[in-house]
Amino acid sequence: MKKIHLLPIAFAFLTLISCDQDQNEKTESEAPLQEEIGQIQKAYAPDGRVALFSVDAEKQEDGIILKGETNMPEALDSLKRKLRASEVTFVDSVLVLPDTAALESKILGVVPISVANLRDEPKHSAQLVTQVTLGMPLKVLKREGGWYYVQAPDGYLAWVDYGGIENMTTAEFTNWLVAEKLIFTDTYGESVEEARTGSAMVGDLVAGDILQLEGENGGFYEVSYPNSKKAFIQKSQAKPYKDWLASLDQTEESLVKTSEKLMGLPYLWGGTSSKGVDCSGFTKTVYFMNGFVLPRDASQQVHAGKLVDSTRNFKNLEPGDLLFFGRPATDSTSERVVHVGMWIGNDHFVHSMGEVHISNFDTTATDFDEYNYNRYLRSKRLLNEDRDLMLNLKDEKLFVQDSI
Repeated sequence: MKKIHLLPIAFAFLTLISCDQDQNEKTESEAPLQEEIGQIQKAYAPDGRVALFSVDAEKQEDGIILKGETNMPEALDSLKRKLRASEVTFVDSVLVLPDTAALESKILGVVPISVANLRDEPKHSAQLVTQVTLGMPLKVLKREGGWYYVQAPDGYLAWVDYGGIENMTTAEFTNWLVAEKLIFTDTYGESVEEARTGSAMVGDLVAGDILQLEGENGGFYEVSYPNSKKAFIQKSQAKPYKDWLASLDQTEESLVKTSEKLMGLPYLWGGTSSKGVDCSGFTKTVYFMNGFVLPRDASQQVHAGKLVDSTRNFKNLEPGDLLFFGRPATDSTSERVVHVGMWIGNDHFVHSMGEVHISNFDTTATDFDEYNYNRYLRSKRLLNEDRDLMLNLKDEKLFVQDSI
């Protein structure tokens, strides 16, 4: 079984708790432990959004007990090697995820609804941090009540409720992966019960939804959902996945054309779909509909691709380049990237701010966007420039492959 290809990012969050002593009262005997944990933090913990390494080290009379959980066994192994090298006695009680036993071996999953909302805590009142669309494969790490802690193909970690995931064993996921697929290409739409106009709706659909292709019936495709629900989709609104992938130009022009289809979408914090997008959700959706999977947030996307400008020399930019905005670094504060848009040429860029719209960087124009001009940081070129932080669906068998 080929593993789901997640972005090659392994990050962590590590905490240290001592039972009875304040941080300022650490004894010399604890110094090696503090040093080793600090080294692991520095090596594995630049971004807790894309990996879990929550480990507590509790000091007891007979040594150290490591507690917590992680989906990064390599980080835990590194910590233990360092502790042994420092002759620190410890007991390893860290749970390495996925929690296969608690999940009853269903450590994989596929999104069965048009858009699933992922949150930073296992409750509906928690913050929406990202979305995943129908057919998206997920790695399942653990369960808490009716919620699952999952990792998306872009590496992002968050909680989804039971209605947003069809849990699968490895064998069940394999059967889904080798089946023919269909991608919904319109911005909005629906699947219906019968292959005829006016038939009752089975479910709503958004751009990028992936379903299993079962056959054709007149002007409709027959499809099935990851939970085996059957439906029909008009041929004018979708394409067989392999045909769609082969037809993608993946050019500057195709990126701009896709952005035009999303004009006017409302801003939604955490949104990455046609139902609403935040700034990085918009750029992520534009690139996805051209066959690329980008990192989730603006502060992650900024690390992808090739630097093409940092001095407001917009003549260097090409359509499809990403522009990043925020607060530059100072002697006392670090840089903070808070916004991203996409260049479309002629001093204009498109972005989600209030709604998806076009802004002007021509300083002489009446609609000059002075606010974003003043907080501009730099621009990056991702198209044909990044093979590390950006997945190309033409190379990665994320949704379908011929054999396992």
